[in-house]
Amino acid sequence: MIPRLRRISAVCVLGAALTACGTAGGGRPAPAVSSASPSPAGPPVLAPGPGGLTPVFEHGPRTRGRTVALTFDADMTADQGPRAASGEHFDNPGLIGALRALKVPATVFMTGRWAEQYPAEARDLGRDPQFEVANHSWSHYAFTADCYGLPTVDAGADAMRAEVRRAYTSLREAGVPKAMPYFRFPGGCYDQRALRALSGLGVTAVQWDVVSGDAFATDADAVVEQVLAGVKPGSVVVMHCTRSAAPTTERVVRTVVPELRRRGYRFVKVSELIGQAGDGR
Repeated sequence: MIPRLRRISAVCVLGAALTACGTAGGGRPAPAVSSASPSPAGPPVLAPGPGGLTPVFEHGPRTRGRTVALTFDADMTADQGPRAASGEHFDNPGLIGALRALKVPATVFMTGRWAEQYPAEARDLGRDPQFEVANHSWSHYAFTADCYGLPTVDAGADAMRAEVRRAYTSLREAGVPKAMPYFRFPGGCYDQRALRALSGLGVTAVQWDVVSGDAFATDADAVVEQVLAGVKPGSVVVMHCTRSAAPTTERVVRTVVPELRRRGYRFVKVSELIGQAGDGR
C-alpha cells in the first residue's frame, strides 16, 4: 500500500493532465527575486526580471507573521465543452459557499473557457470583495512540452500572449470587472521561452510552495494532512474548484481552515503576499 503522502503525489502526476499539480521545479528557471511594485492605479506586481523577463512569485515573506494564501484553479481545457454539456461539473458552488461561510479570502485563477461556461459564477466571484480573480490562460493548454499530458499551445510567443489576452477578454465579457494582473501557467509548467513570451504584458506569474494534492483525490484526510504539513508563513497553497476533478476540496477546506487558524494563521489573498514582498517592512 502506498503511504498517504506518496499516494497523493502519484495522484497529482496523473491528475495534472487536467489541473495544475506540479511544482516549479525540474528544468524550469528559478523564481525571480524582485521587489513588489505597488501602483496607485492597481494591485502590487513584481518588477520584471533581467531583460524585462516575466517575474515569478512562489510565496510571501517568511518573517512577516503567519499569513497563508489559498488559491483555487477554475480550469477547463478548450475541448471539454461537450463534457460540460453532458453534465460534468467543472465548477464547485459548495466550495465557494464554504469559503464564504468561513470568511476566507482567496484568489481564483480562472481560465477563459471556464468563464465562458459559467459566466454567472465568474461574475459573482469577480464582484465579491472576498475574492480576487486572476488569469489561468484561455484554453488551459500547456506553455511547454511534456506538461503532464496537457495539450500544448501552438508554438510561438504570439500564441502564448494571445492565450493571456483572450482569457482577460473572456473574464471581462463574463462580468469580472477587475481581473488581477497575475497569471498561473497551466500545469505550473514554464520555461525561459514562456517567460520571455509574456514579457511586456505586465503580469506576475504566480506559482505556489504547497501542493494540496486535491486533484483527483478521493481521500480528503490525506489531502488535509499534506496541506497542514506543508504550510509555512507566507505560503501559497494550490487547490482546485472543479467538482469532477477535485471532489474532496470542500471537505478539505472545512477542515484545514479552522486548524490553521488554531495555529495562528491569517488567510490573505495573493495580492497581499505580493505587496508584503516589497513594502520594506
